[in-house]
Formats: sequence, structure tokens, C-alpha cells
Amino acid sequence: MDPVYKGGKEIMQMGLNEHKMKLIAIGASISANCQPCLLSAMNMAFEGGADEQEIAEAIEVGKRVRAAAAAKMDMLVLGLNSMAPSSGAEIAGGCGCDSGEGTKMDGKNG
Repeated sequence: MDPVYKGGKEIMQMGLNEHKMKLIAIGASISANCQPCLLSAMNMAFEGGADEQEIAEAIEVGKRVRAAAAAKMDMLVLGLNSMAPSSGAEIAGGCGCDSGEGTKMDGKNG
């Protein structure tokens, strides 16, 4: 198993070999919509000996995961329309999307 390090300290052993982890990184990058991650993962996979067929399959898996997640989100949003607060009150909990400075989702950045 390949060790995983964080801050120079080994935190776990991985049962996947380096080749498989690089292919998984391609699919994960696509499902996360992270373009820089995808470019980096593809370069590492090619450098690690992955062939075009393996990379194409990893891309397809990532696209399927992303599409399924988007479809589930669309279904959730349809159900939430009836729950929208009418008085401007926030839904409890929130995710923190507007908690960062300059990233408020109300259009009033800064």
C-alpha cells in the first residue's frame, strides 16, 4: 500500500496503486468541475504511463458522476421552491457560501 502524507506525517495507507489513484483523480476533477485539477491530473496520468483508453474511461466516469449529482440537485431545487422563505428569513444552517468577504451571493460584494 502507498502511504499518504499530510504535513510530512504519514496519515494512512492506501490500497490503490499510484496508477489507479491518478485515474481516479481525473474523474474526481471532472465531478468537482475543477479545470486546473483536471489538467494536472491528466498530465500526471500520462506521465505515469496511463494510455488514452484508460484516461477516456476515467473521464467518462467523472462525467457520469457529475451528471448524476446535477440531476439530483435539480430535483432538490424543484422541491425547495415551495419552501422558499417569503419574509426574507434564511433557511436554518446554510452552507456558508456567502460567509466569505467579497463573495456574498446578494450581489453586494465587498
